[in-house]
Amino acid sequence: MKICFLATGESVHSFRWIRFFAQRGHEIHWISLKPSRFPSLPNTTFYDMSGPGKIVSVVSAMIRVRALLARLKPDILHAHYAGSYGLIGAFSGLQPYVVTAWGSDVLFAGRARFKGALVGWALRNAALVTCDAYHMIEAMVAIGVTRSRVHLVFFGVETDTFSPGLASEDMKTAWDAQGKRVVISLRNLEPVYDIGTLINAVPRVISVMPNTKFIICGSGSREAELREQVRVLGVAEHVVFGGRYDNVKLPDMLRSSDVYVSTSLSDAGIAASTAEAMACGVPAVITNTGENDRWIDEGQNGFLVSPGDSDALSARITELLGNERLRKEVGNAGRTKILATNNYTSEMERMEQLYQRVLLDRSRAVLV
Repeated sequence: MKICFLATGESVHSFRWIRFFAQRGHEIHWISLKPSRFPSLPNTTFYDMSGPGKIVSVVSAMIRVRALLARLKPDILHAHYAGSYGLIGAFSGLQPYVVTAWGSDVLFAGRARFKGALVGWALRNAALVTCDAYHMIEAMVAIGVTRSRVHLVFFGVETDTFSPGLASEDMKTAWDAQGKRVVISLRNLEPVYDIGTLINAVPRVISVMPNTKFIICGSGSREAELREQVRVLGVAEHVVFGGRYDNVKLPDMLRSSDVYVSTSLSDAGIAASTAEAMACGVPAVITNTGENDRWIDEGQNGFLVSPGDSDALSARITELLGNERLRKEVGNAGRTKILATNNYTSEMERMEQLYQRVLLDRSRAVLV
């Protein structure tokens, strides 16, 4: 197949999706409004259509992409994100046109009438829509998308890469965590991820388990405020702000951790970092938001806490840190869950079948 993707060159999730089909031998054309931050892929031509501003970039790209697609004549046009990329795809008029909704594009669109109308138009023009959360299906049906066109396809975890293993001594040294228990957070330092609740849990945890290091990775607008919170609580020697991280290092980061925490106030489907931690056999303590309760069987393959509840969070972290057998049991069950329901290869193979099906439907429609 000749597949054209409309997707940002900055997203590791889009990169992994596109890489699968490139490595399967399909002819890939990747159009982005941002330069790529990833290595080149086989069988792939990358088009950087970045411009001086978001609105100008999108309007300009709508015109340029339409002309480019007329020349390329791809079998499938697939937009990742129903906002800007979805609009560009719908405006092109090319079919079959596929959209993958990411969550915020659909869930937040309803709060702004004009943006919601545009996103709805982009989705309704698609022959096939995918998403990674059940409640997103309902949100799209509510704005007029035909239910039969919507399919649940997870981005998936590369479970060979994200697998249990020995801790990295280099990683432990970088964190100054040799011989210590490690609690890791990988969500960005933005209000929606509520990292402050994790920091509030630190004093209670170290009062029981003083030999513990909290690794807070990611970047964001609240970093200075969170660093000040750590200083005021007097726990600076127990907290490391790791900043942005290289995804290549992520498996070693997780294998070097004893507990994974996500304090997000809102999730669409399961967060990628949560699924990756579970695949590595790291027990997860996450907030009971979105559809996290579809993934976590309480006390079996992880733990759920209410958003903002630092007391419950600290209790679960302490329980896991103090019980190696429980950590192993919960971690193993978490990996089993991901292997069964969120495997990268299985999900992408299913997407390949959906591409083939939508092409067949298109050819039948042309014959009629």
